[in-house]
Amino acid sequence: MNFARPLIPATLIRRYKRFLADVTLDDGTEVTAHVANPGKMTGLAEPGMQVWLETNDDPKRKLKYAWRLVNDAGALVCVDTAQANRVVGEGLRASRVPGLTGYTDIRSEVKYATNSRVDFLLTGDGPDLWLEVKSATICRTPGLAEFPDTATTRGARHMADLADQVAAGDRAAVFFLVNRTDCDAFDVARDIDPIYGAAFDAAVAAGVEVIVMDATMDRDGIALGRVLPLGRGGMQG
Repeated sequence: MNFARPLIPATLIRRYKRFLADVTLDDGTEVTAHVANPGKMTGLAEPGMQVWLETNDDPKRKLKYAWRLVNDAGALVCVDTAQANRVVGEGLRASRVPGLTGYTDIRSEVKYATNSRVDFLLTGDGPDLWLEVKSATICRTPGLAEFPDTATTRGARHMADLADQVAAGDRAAVFFLVNRTDCDAFDVARDIDPIYGAAFDAAVAAGVEVIVMDATMDRDGIALGRVLPLGRGGMQG
């Protein structure tokens, strides 16, 4: 997935109101950028960090800059949660996701359950596959990415919804995209959100599949990378 334009560097001044960030461009100009991330962005929004912005000329948009990446101690991290679905969608359509090939139709944002939308519905000759995508960006232990970075009632509900689809005879999976370049493994941050952790464990016990892959990224774009192990025991030394 390529960005519409190559990203430009800036320095973070502050993030505020969740979706706004003031930054300084390399020429010294201070501008406000949109932040497409509702989470806490733990460790990724400290003043002085180098960030990467995408510009636009859309007259309908109030802000001409969007924050896409941040440099976290040498690792690139995608802070725009919407990019995860675009990257995974591109990978699905290119048959880049092990175990999820051979489907003839891939639809996004399909209504299901009581009040939810699944990120992707894959259909073909066999059972339908309901797929939720999560962007994992925090790294509190070297080499280990985690999700979530804050309590997520919506995320817990999604895990229960996926389990219901399995009970109905379909396949269901959660895809954790490790959206940073310095991790070898992934785990659920149960200490940050025990309720989500319990919902995840219950869904897996019910037959929901787990897929973990990392992403390669630079100022031009982001793409699916390697399959990564689930759990701290899978970390490489």
